[in-house]
Amino acid sequence: MKLATERFMIRDFVEEDWVQIHTYCSDEEVTRYTFWGPNTEEETRQFVNAAIQSQFQLPRTTYEMVIVDSSTGEVLGNCCLKAEKSNAELGYTISKVHWGKGIATEVARSMLEFGFRELKLHRIYATCRPENTGSYKVMEKIGMKREGHLREHFLKNGKWQDSYLYSILESEYVCGSDKGEPT
Repeated sequence: MKLATERFMIRDFVEEDWVQIHTYCSDEEVTRYTFWGPNTEEETRQFVNAAIQSQFQLPRTTYEMVIVDSSTGEVLGNCCLKAEKSNAELGYTISKVHWGKGIATEVARSMLEFGFRELKLHRIYATCRPENTGSYKVMEKIGMKREGHLREHFLKNGKWQDSYLYSILESEYVCGSDKGEPT
């Protein structure tokens, strides 16, 4: 599967991606606010293999995708939609050297459009750590609304972590509108 934005190709994983993916999945700064990581090489290979296996689900419910610079072919990060019935969780991870370039915003808009237009979802949600201002600003730029503050809802490295919960409903989003922004 492939999606295209103005600057990026969003495509299914292939086995060879693991090397470029590992450069940021093993980075402590990139994984500071994630549920996982920093990854060992084996953990990154397992992640890529699981993403490849999800491509063969029938019906497909997990869309783990690689973000590629359309002009250079460089892997910049990854994103996902994990659907369950009429809801899906949105996620994205961008390599640290590409932070601040609007990649997550452009890709997240494209994933919302795919989710609402192609998957006919009713609601797309995402979480981030309260300290991760870059991530929640992306969610707000694409029209998601903060629904709540989940207190100590997961354990990472022996410490309980909080999250902000954001969502957008299909009725709040008009696919294909100006840059995918909600009405």
